[in-house]
Amino acid sequence: MFDSLTGRLSEVLGKLTRRGALTEADVDAAMREVRVALLEADVALPVARDFIAKVKEQAVGQDVVKSVTPGQMVIKIVNDALVETLGSEAAELNLSAVPPIPYLMVGLQGSGKTTSTAKIAKRLTERDKKKVLMASLDTRRPAAMEQLKVLGEQAEIATLPIVEGQNAVDIAKRAMQAAKLQGFDVVMLDTAGRMHVDEALMAEVQAVREAVTPVETLLVADSLTGQDAVNVAQQFNERLSLTGIVLTRVDGDGRGGAALSMRAVTGCPIKLIGVGEKLDALEGFHPDRIANRILGMGDVVSLVEKAAETIDQDEAEKLAKKVQKGQFDLNDLLGQLRQIKKMGGLDGLMAMLPGVGQMKKQMSQANIDPALLKRQEAIILSMTVQERANPNVIHASRKRRIAGGSGTSVQEVNRLLKQFKQMSGMMKKVNKLGKKGLMRGGMPGLSGMPGMPGGFPR
Repeated sequence: MFDSLTGRLSEVLGKLTRRGALTEADVDAAMREVRVALLEADVALPVARDFIAKVKEQAVGQDVVKSVTPGQMVIKIVNDALVETLGSEAAELNLSAVPPIPYLMVGLQGSGKTTSTAKIAKRLTERDKKKVLMASLDTRRPAAMEQLKVLGEQAEIATLPIVEGQNAVDIAKRAMQAAKLQGFDVVMLDTAGRMHVDEALMAEVQAVREAVTPVETLLVADSLTGQDAVNVAQQFNERLSLTGIVLTRVDGDGRGGAALSMRAVTGCPIKLIGVGEKLDALEGFHPDRIANRILGMGDVVSLVEKAAETIDQDEAEKLAKKVQKGQFDLNDLLGQLRQIKKMGGLDGLMAMLPGVGQMKKQMSQANIDPALLKRQEAIILSMTVQERANPNVIHASRKRRIAGGSGTSVQEVNRLLKQFKQMSGMMKKVNKLGKKGLMRGGMPGLSGMPGMPGGFPR
């Protein structure tokens, strides 16, 4: 998300930081380029115009012109304006109501509404320890109710039993009654999607809203639809008084204009973003962190939070003990590769690291294949138990067999084994240096680790 905008802004603002002093003409020229970058990223014209006016007003002031580092001051002003445009503070889902708390999910057909319903239910169950009931109110789309039931089984979330012939309002009332009787904390009501904002379906969802009085009315919008998503959000907000927006397919949107525009145009906070197809690929929307990502400053806080959520403490302790004994093997490397995948893959991790623009440039120059982790995992899975535990036994004939079994080449098998050897050497060196080894000896073998520049084929 925001890849194109990050690249353009980094380039424009980088020029300002390289200048010793700034004139009003310098700022004007930079803001013209920023405006073009925003419009190319699909940001609504009124939002882009207001953003530039806000930045210019502060950037040409005496405090900036006379500053020791005027370029850095302008970047701070741009960052603050981005945070304000995105909504200033993170908006959490409202759980401070008498249970069962109804959440009404609305949106166009194909926006990812049913999947988002399951994702939010899973998040509430695991993160907030809430007992959640999901109910499909979609009586129009074939197999819509069955889809939610299947997702519920995958996420281990309860779904309301399907009763044929009921309308959306009756299903909503039945869901609330069942939730009261069975002690559920939250009821997720997945309404029928629509191809456009049509009157009949709007009347239906308004009737549901009046029947259950939802605490949250969440619009699920596809970020890939760009400006149209902003128009849809406006229309839904006028009819239903939305409390929040869930932006889906953010991982596939390189522009990100919808996110920048929606809050400004509707005044409605973006509460969650979908960052992948899996049911746990859902993140809270933090304006300050997103602004940092846009300006290439990274998002270390989210990276640490994601690591804390995905890393198995017991497995980490076992690995630490094996490293201390010098017993690191290819099974452990496989675990590390899978850990990176769970945290969003190389692209997901890099988006959260400071200096992402320079790193991506370095990776593109190195001709790094984004599917490398999958191929490395396939190589290790094609090995026998003995080969994973003792890679020294892997010679020419075995390499050919492993390459054939994993659909890769002998050269790729060799590169993986070389990478493993580098990591093993680094870990032995750190272990010899003791507990403070990393600090005293640096990290000489870091380039051999999966996902780091230098550890890839060229």
